[in-house]
Amino acid sequence: DHLLRKIDAAIDFDKIYDFVEDLYCEDNGRPSVDPVILFKIVLIQHIYAIPSLRRTLEEINMNMAYRWFLGIPINDPIPHFSTVSHNFKHRFSQKTIEYVFRWILNTAAEEGYLDTEAIFIDGTHIKASANTKKKAKKSVPKQTKRYAKELFAEINKDREEHDKKPFDDDDQPPEEKEAIVSTTDPDSGLFHKGEHKKCFAYEAHTACDSHNFILDVVVTAGNIHDSAAFDPLYDQLCEHYPGHQIVVADSAYKTPWICRRIFSQGRILSTAYTRPKGKKGGHPWYEYVYDSYYDDIICPENKILHYATTNRNGYREYKSRSYICAACSTKEQCTSNAKNEKTVTRHLWSDYVEMAEDARHTHKYKELYKQRQEKIERVFADAKEKHGMRYTPYRGLAQVTNWVKLKYAAMNLKKLAMWKWKNTHGTPVAAI
Repeated sequence: DHLLRKIDAAIDFDKIYDFVEDLYCEDNGRPSVDPVILFKIVLIQHIYAIPSLRRTLEEINMNMAYRWFLGIPINDPIPHFSTVSHNFKHRFSQKTIEYVFRWILNTAAEEGYLDTEAIFIDGTHIKASANTKKKAKKSVPKQTKRYAKELFAEINKDREEHDKKPFDDDDQPPEEKEAIVSTTDPDSGLFHKGEHKKCFAYEAHTACDSHNFILDVVVTAGNIHDSAAFDPLYDQLCEHYPGHQIVVADSAYKTPWICRRIFSQGRILSTAYTRPKGKKGGHPWYEYVYDSYYDDIICPENKILHYATTNRNGYREYKSRSYICAACSTKEQCTSNAKNEKTVTRHLWSDYVEMAEDARHTHKYKELYKQRQEKIERVFADAKEKHGMRYTPYRGLAQVTNWVKLKYAAMNLKKLAMWKWKNTHGTPVAAI
């Protein structure tokens, strides 16, 4: 009942030959190390959280279970460290590793172990192999929002409907900002949150199903916000799991664009409460009520804030009349504007955010959000505590992405093997 015996029985590793066939020549060149053995070596490293490939090969040399799994007799030499390292750095590309990752997931799906009706999404930081003292300030272009053109078109349409002049599309070059960049690993990003010490890091934006199988991951620099990495991750989820109905994510993902994208496709976003930001000691935000019929805002004193304009960020601005606010008994709780004017903003896609709020109060989606700590947070806990994902020894976005994908592939393979073994030799998983 050794874990490696369960893994060996769970899937047919000969499938790897199909993934790497175009990387080898059939009729010339020196004899190669079996690619299945190379992949099994790396799987052993990630399954047992061995910190480096060199250490992994030392362990394999002395461990009979590892040798049995690789099919290497006790008297035969194991592959040299440089061979394994060179293949995974230069030969097995991100595309090949993606094949292996998908193959394990597809095997789990064929066995009926995936449940993708609800998908849980979140990000976790991985400390980079970079010293915080080796850094430099650099001007970098601000990240362009993927939905910028779509939002700009809706802004101009809304302005025209309100008899306002549309904005000119100047196609200006992207704005630049000053950022602190690591000179050791420029692809990483400076991360600091709460009580965490400042460090250069990567972030693995991850999605899992209700059974904690990891469905996909997108790796970015550690200073990229969760909502900015949502689109590439969600594109992949929609491609591979188009039948999902619910996305469960924390409040960082409750942005107008993300809500619009999910709800406009007929799906539901189950998310958390977001504490509103407002004037301390002022009127609560919910006392400013939007009147959709007249397109006005009604303030707590039952006065009307009229539409003024739609700004370039996609927010409609509603402003009060200064002569009314000047005589208001609760003006100090409302505004300290020198013009005695209160401005309330409302995004063009606010209706979709309100749909997320409605879902948050529904029993089914409230219960699903409670499960988030047992699903995606459990995945991160296992990856860091049991599989060594707190710190990456690799540098560069491509290498770190491959490393994370292989680690997640190993975690999925371990779960698949244990579930399949239980179904074959013990209590069926469906009965647990």
